[in-house]
Amino acid sequence: MLQPMSIVAPAPAAPAPPASNFPYLATLNPAQAAAVQTLDGPLLVLAGAGTGKTRVLTTRLAHLIHTRRAWPSQILAVTFTNKAAREMRERVGALVGPMAQDLWIGTFHALAARILRRHAELAGLKPNFTILDTDDQLRLLKQLMQADGIDDKRWPARVLLGVIERWKDRGLTPDKVSTDEADELAGGRALALYRAYQERLRTVNACDFGDLMLHNVNLFTAHAEILESYQKRFHYLLVDE
Repeated sequence: MLQPMSIVAPAPAAPAPPASNFPYLATLNPAQAAAVQTLDGPLLVLAGAGTGKTRVLTTRLAHLIHTRRAWPSQILAVTFTNKAAREMRERVGALVGPMAQDLWIGTFHALAARILRRHAELAGLKPNFTILDTDDQLRLLKQLMQADGIDDKRWPARVLLGVIERWKDRGLTPDKVSTDEADELAGGRALALYRAYQERLRTVNACDFGDLMLHNVNLFTAHAEILESYQKRFHYLLVDE
């Protein structure tokens, strides 16, 4: 059984315009239409599978544009897969036309890469940096382990890469990892390995998926003026799931 859709949001500041002004609203049920037309303050949509979450999100994007609440370039929409991002842009494009190309729509990592390429020098990179996949990461890490004499049978590269990725997910650059935490791994050389790994990435002008998020966090933390510029740019932030 499909779960009903519900919304958690403050009351609208003003009555919503009649649906007749926006034909696409007629395709929505009352709960969906309420979510689309609630444009003031935070909004949380709770719904089960098959209840039209993506329809609500894409129609809400179109409604923000049609009601002139924001230009497409002032809207950031985040989803979890590239396929979902493409579908989202196509659906919005069917409602607003070519303007949909100016929306910032993408996965967390794709949008992070877009921002990072604009400010790559501040992360020690060039704008045309390469993003390594897992195989490339493992190949690089194995080279560093061999150079440092770390036994890859006792400490497999995949295990140590997982440790490094978890540190990155926690926002920990090498200088923020405690020695107590690192001493238990790879004979106490895991932290030095992490540091060498990051240095090698910068040398070859590359980063991994964890870096995309980590560099953005460090960028916004260290450069308040850049953070403020994006806070002013985006008037609406929509996140799918």
